[in-house]
Amino acid sequence: MGRIENADGVGKVGNPQCGDLMQVYIKVGKNRQYGKEIIKDVKVQTFGCIAAIATSSATTEMVKGKTIEEALKLTKEGVRDKVGGLPAIKFHCSVLAVDGIKEAIYDFLKKAGRPVPDDLEKEHERISRVVKEVEKRVHAH
Repeated sequence: MGRIENADGVGKVGNPQCGDLMQVYIKVGKNRQYGKEIIKDVKVQTFGCIAAIATSSATTEMVKGKTIEEALKLTKEGVRDKVGGLPAIKFHCSVLAVDGIKEAIYDFLKKAGRPVPDDLEKEHERISRVVKEVEKRVHAH
């Protein structure tokens, strides 16, 4: 949990139904043994229920040390299973954590001037719309 100063990528996500908000920070580095670029560090700041906090924590464990490509394969079902299951009403929390990782990777790729895969670009557009809706609701109160 926490924040990474000078993060290589930052993802901001939210859920309009419950009002949960999350920021994911990633630091990218090289794996010395294989020479591949990996997610060297990842931290989250979560404003939400215990399920959102648990799934965001599990997500950090699941992607740390993984390549960008491996991290993009993270699924909400995988996160749900990592925390030992979730009630159906809380399943959206696992989606939030997965979306946060996608957004942090998207931000990293854009900042680094690298190509963004088409499916990640589409996910970013969807996630951005949701975040704007959540922020509008939060600021209205």
